[in-house]
Order: sequence, then structure tokens, then C-alpha cells
Amino acid sequence: MNFFIGCAVWAYKGWVGELYPQGTRPADFLQFYSRRFTTVEGNTTFYAVPNQETVTRWATETPTGFEFCLKLPRDITHQGLLQPHIPDALKFIEVMCPLGKRLGPIFAQLPPSYAPTSIEDLTAFVEAWPRTEIPLALEVRHRDWFKEPYASQLTMLLEKLGVGRVLLDSRPIYTGDDDPQLQSERRKPKLPVQFSVTAPFSLIRFISHPNLTLNQTFMEEWVTQIKQWLQQGTRIYFFVHCPIEERSPSTARYFQQLLEQNGVSVPPLPWNNLNNPPDQLSLW
Repeated sequence: MNFFIGCAVWAYKGWVGELYPQGTRPADFLQFYSRRFTTVEGNTTFYAVPNQETVTRWATETPTGFEFCLKLPRDITHQGLLQPHIPDALKFIEVMCPLGKRLGPIFAQLPPSYAPTSIEDLTAFVEAWPRTEIPLALEVRHRDWFKEPYASQLTMLLEKLGVGRVLLDSRPIYTGDDDPQLQSERRKPKLPVQFSVTAPFSLIRFISHPNLTLNQTFMEEWVTQIKQWLQQGTRIYFFVHCPIEERSPSTARYFQQLLEQNGVSVPPLPWNNLNNPPDQLSLW
């Protein structure tokens, strides 16, 4: 598979009745989620590291071909410099090993305080990562990383070491009026989107507007870009977030529909192959 699509989490009770059948127990959420989408961002590991028993259960509950793209714990990425936490990062990889082929790229989300002045620290951290065994992706949030000469320096570093870039697109939630439902998500930085691939794979985090129509222009832009990258052999992981989490699955499903309508060669969405699929989505 060269294209994976999913949401940020799987354990969301509000999806019962749409994504999950009525009466689904929380203990069964992952089993159902992984048979509807092909990847999950797995934000849970940002806040707490599960034990290996839990990770082993994740592997046994999910089908072949499903991949977890887990976020490094904040105790590693949000405590100043990265280099002192290299042993913790390697330990995290060890804990995740029971996932086997279900372990996709792990990604490090750096805080807005982590500036280009720390590029030597970043280089040391990335060089210590077993990149040939476990792909690594990086998300930066300090605004200077998007300005020259730092933008080029970062790109050169990632390309040299084969580290993927996490492309955060928060433009949709800054579109339209000041809906109070958007305030929590608008804490995410309003940063430029750099359509840049630095490795054989890339992670896209699409922060969608609750009003699907306000996402259309941005989604169409991603359809064009993803089509080009897939033709070049790049593996794409596309994650949909939404301030109203109930709408994340249907928004992701709609994006899959746009890809197919525009002739982009992507694997079928498992959700669409279930018995008695819902009617085709419409714009709300």
C-alpha cells in the first residue's frame, strides 16, 4: 500500500452509531476502527507510554496492512533539548516493537519553543535514531523553521538522513467566522504549509473545519499534490482532525471519495467495503 488514511485516535465514544455499530464497547473500538481505516495517528502515546502487553494487544486486534503512526511522548519532545532524551526515545521504540509490520513511521512533534538555534541538538537526536529500522518523521512549530536560511537547512538535514516531514495544514480552521467550536483547535499554530517531501514517505495532518464545504479548496489542493507524490513513489499517510471530533471519520471518508473521483490511484477504503455501507456522503 502506498496511501494510508485515518484519524488521530480510535477511542472516541461519539463515533458509535456511525463509524462503530450501535452497542460497541470501548474495548472493541480499535478492532472496528482498524477495519474501517488503514492507519491511525495514535495521539495516546504523546501523553503516556503503554506497556508491552497493551502494544501486543494492539497488534493482535488489527488486520495485516494496518499501521500505527505513533507520536513520541511529550516527556521526550517537550522538555527542552532532545539529545538528553535519546535513551528514552530508544526505549520507546523497544516498547513499540511488538507491533512489528503494523508500526508505521513514528513522529516527533516539536513545540513552538524549539527553535533553529537547536539544529545541532536536532541533528544529534536524528542521527541516533535507527532510521533504517523505524522511519522517523518530524513536525516543527517554531516560525523560524519556515524562513530562510533555516527552512533550507532543515530540508537538507531531513533529506540527508531520510527523515520524513510532517505537513501540518491548519488553514481550514482559520477560514470563515470566529466559531467558538474552533477556539480549542486554533491553539494549533497558523504556519505556512510547505509542500515538501524529504523521504520516501510523508505524514499529512489535516486540521479540518467542521463545515465540510470550507475544506473543499484545501482538499482539492491536497488531491493534486498527493496524486503527484504517489506517481513519484512516495508513501503518504493522511490524518484528519476536526474540532468537532464526531465529524473526523466522515471528513476523512469524503477526502477518500475526492481522491477516487479525481483518478488518484489509492487503495479502497475498508469502511466502504463493509456490508450495508451508508449512502454516499453529501456536503453539510
